Amino acid sequence: MLSPGLPQGAVPKLERPGPLRDRVYEALLELITTRALQPGQHLVESELATHLGVSRQPVREALQRLNTEGWVDLRPAQGAFVHEPTEDEADQLLTVRTLLEAEAARLAAAHADQAGIEALDEIVAQGMTAVARDDVDAAVAMNARFHAKVIELAGNAVLAELAAQVDRRVRWYYTPVARQRGHQSWIEHRDLIAAIVAHDEQLATRLMREHTEHTRRSYHARAKS
Repeated sequence: MLSPGLPQGAVPKLERPGPLRDRVYEALLELITTRALQPGQHLVESELATHLGVSRQPVREALQRLNTEGWVDLRPAQGAFVHEPTEDEADQLLTVRTLLEAEAARLAAAHADQAGIEALDEIVAQGMTAVARDDVDAAVAMNARFHAKVIELAGNAVLAELAAQVDRRVRWYYTPVARQRGHQSWIEHRDLIAAIVAHDEQLATRLMREHTEHTRRSYHARAKS
């Protein structure tokens, strides 16, 4: 059964032509990432197919791919379930994120231009507005945009590729603590921008490491509460 937090029509019917199974995969992955489909939730092929306006076959293929990638668990005689991340999985992923983004912050401090800094300022302004409105989805989206922009300003294609591989899982872990992190997270973003403006690579590295560590600790604290 679909999450009660997912209103009717929240996901548009998928358009043809195109690789339908890929589009179904992307739609389901987005629902999982944003936690419209919650960890541990039973995924019924027929219900998903109806919701997405497709047959069961591309849904089945998408679920198999999501299972291979660790987003879905296929249990014999029970069906498909959204994966429930363990504490170790979360810790490993968020630790890798800290390493990648701390280096990205250092490089951004070395290379960022005025246009890039202005873009960061605009994202922070939008993020603060989302927090003030208690719009968690928008705050999560803006948080992802901020970190993606820092990585873009780093100017390292290999780093950007590696960060992209973990981006969706970072969003998955960040969503449950977005409200808890709230305003403080965006204050930390502003401090980081100041370090980038000053071209202080050491400070930018430290601030980003502390920022991502705060998120990691918040996630673990939530899981234990």
